[in-house]
Amino acid sequence: MSYFLCSAGLGAGPPALGTAGGGRQLPASLGQGGWRRAERGARAPMPEQVVTVAGGVTVGILLFVLIGVTAYLLWKKLCLAYSYQELPNTVKTTPVNAILQDQSSSEIQPKSTRSKSIPFIIPPTLHGRDWINLTNEEQIQEDNNSCMTPQSGPRSSFHSLAGAYIVGTVNPELYKFPEDKSETDFPEGNIGRLWFSVEYKQASERLLISLIKARKLQPPADSCSPFVKIYLLPDERCYLQSKVKRKTLNPQFDEDFVFQVSSKTLLQRTLKFLVYHVDKQKHHHLLGQVIFPLKNETLTDDSKVVVWRDLERENLESPSEYGDIQFSLSYNDYLGRLTVVVLRARGLKFQDESRDVSVYVKVSLMNHNKLVRSKKTAAVLGSPNPEYNESFSFKANQTELDTASLSLSVLQNTEQKSHVLGRVVVGPFMYSRGKELEHWNEMISKPKELVKQWHALCCST
Repeated sequence: MSYFLCSAGLGAGPPALGTAGGGRQLPASLGQGGWRRAERGARAPMPEQVVTVAGGVTVGILLFVLIGVTAYLLWKKLCLAYSYQELPNTVKTTPVNAILQDQSSSEIQPKSTRSKSIPFIIPPTLHGRDWINLTNEEQIQEDNNSCMTPQSGPRSSFHSLAGAYIVGTVNPELYKFPEDKSETDFPEGNIGRLWFSVEYKQASERLLISLIKARKLQPPADSCSPFVKIYLLPDERCYLQSKVKRKTLNPQFDEDFVFQVSSKTLLQRTLKFLVYHVDKQKHHHLLGQVIFPLKNETLTDDSKVVVWRDLERENLESPSEYGDIQFSLSYNDYLGRLTVVVLRARGLKFQDESRDVSVYVKVSLMNHNKLVRSKKTAAVLGSPNPEYNESFSFKANQTELDTASLSLSVLQNTEQKSHVLGRVVVGPFMYSRGKELEHWNEMISKPKELVKQWHALCCST
């Protein structure tokens, strides 16, 4: 017989021996222990329900986080939008004449405009301040309350930065590379320019010459096929020659040459470059020459400096009886300084043909035929055409030029004594005539400029 008992009334007893919690019929043979197990199985939740509840909670948490992040970003964007404001482009160009006419106005327009493509934003800490433009294109701040910021007080770094250059523009002068004027600036009457470099290897006693290029050559014909011969004076029998560059006035050589020379005699040697042009008949025409004495150069293993020299025309006139000397004169009227540059001599007649003979030049400043001061060049061994390129300066006031003169004597130095091979005097009309007088007058008429000229040597009396 089946019967039902109320679970509330019986306490721990089963609600019915023949039923389970949902009204389901249970067999009476289960007993009390089986009934309890059946009841727990009936009350346990299903696995699908647990997964559904966990997924819903996770999605809710993620949605809440997303809403919070979105709200924070919107709040931050609104704060930034209200913190900064862009200045309107109210800068106008005002002519200088209008500025000068309206000096009584309180505002003066700047002389240049700021680029529209680069906006200028005022930081929040500088809000509420007025900006005025001064005539020197310097921007300063003017507070509304003049008592808080006195005009005589120190200026901040922001003022200095704004005053350096107008904000929002670029100064193009800061980005310009120094221009190499050696290929563009050619003096009047220039017949060409030659670039080369010299290096000396102390260990192997080799003189390395790099012939680089030449520019603005002046050939006798329309076309030009140049090449260069290189001599190491005083030896004029041996030379090195470059390749011929066809049909160009601006040849690019890029060739290297080597001379074997002792370090003891290096500073007494002189490089001589002769630039030739080859015509269609295979005839050689000299375009110009460059003389480069080595005694004035610092030649080491790690010093290779590119230098350039203007070509000089070879003097085709035959040497005078006692030879010729070339020198430059310059007078600085501001400093009261007379400068003499002894360049070279040619066609000297030695009294002794010994190999040990050496030649030097003595430069003397005279006043009323009285010696004021004398200087001399270094001696050059065994060459009738020595190269010097030495400069000397003398103190001479402008009032003394009418009574002053220069005497240049070429002397041959032997073991016993010195012999004068020739002499030339340049000065005013009182002491010289002809080319010597012209050279002196040209020096005075062209202050601070070197005036170069050849002079024939005369027999010393």
